[in-house]
Amino acid sequence: MDPDLHDLKDSYDQVAEEYIARIFHELEHKPLDREILDRFAANVQGLGPVCDMGCGPGHVSRYLHDQGVNVLGIDLSPRMVELAWQLNPGIEFRQGNMLALDVEDETWGGIVAFYALIHIPRDQVVRALQELRRVLRPNGNLLVSFHLGPEDIHLDEWWGKKVSVDFIFFQREEMAGFVQSAGFEITDVIERPPYDGVEYPSRRVYIFAHKPREEASHD
Repeated sequence: MDPDLHDLKDSYDQVAEEYIARIFHELEHKPLDREILDRFAANVQGLGPVCDMGCGPGHVSRYLHDQGVNVLGIDLSPRMVELAWQLNPGIEFRQGNMLALDVEDETWGGIVAFYALIHIPRDQVVRALQELRRVLRPNGNLLVSFHLGPEDIHLDEWWGKKVSVDFIFFQREEMAGFVQSAGFEITDVIERPPYDGVEYPSRRVYIFAHKPREEASHD
């Protein structure tokens, strides 16, 4: 495994319990996020199974499951995956790397990546998105969210634990360009201010996109 990915995996293993205590119920306080996930759930109906990429403790997976979506979660952190299984009976979770998924082509009808790309270096974001495109079925849906801004934040300590993790912020147009470069068509971009007292005080952006249907051959 790439040393940076190894550090990321170990960092989330270290903070998993505290992350759950702080994050697992956050959707209860984020009405726009729930509306966005409701819209995504409606968009993927009939398209096949859906992946919650970078699922953490599985709170987004649980929300989609409760909306009738056939969802599974994938996370780099084995500890997160272990705890997600415990917290969310009836939902499948797997350990995996979004840069190299052990998944066949055109497996899923949708992928939601809530803050999954914020740990991917800029020069690898298109590669990650191309991997997501590979495993999506034609017309499959992608929902990406990220922090808006020009900065990168590195942590050596997080909630009292020794870690090595980078949080990468993106500009709206920058991420839209990455999504399009990976072969997706964007259908909508939504931006919101932070929810005070609920989350890190950054503006948030959500991109709805889909994998185009393959054009018919004209041999």
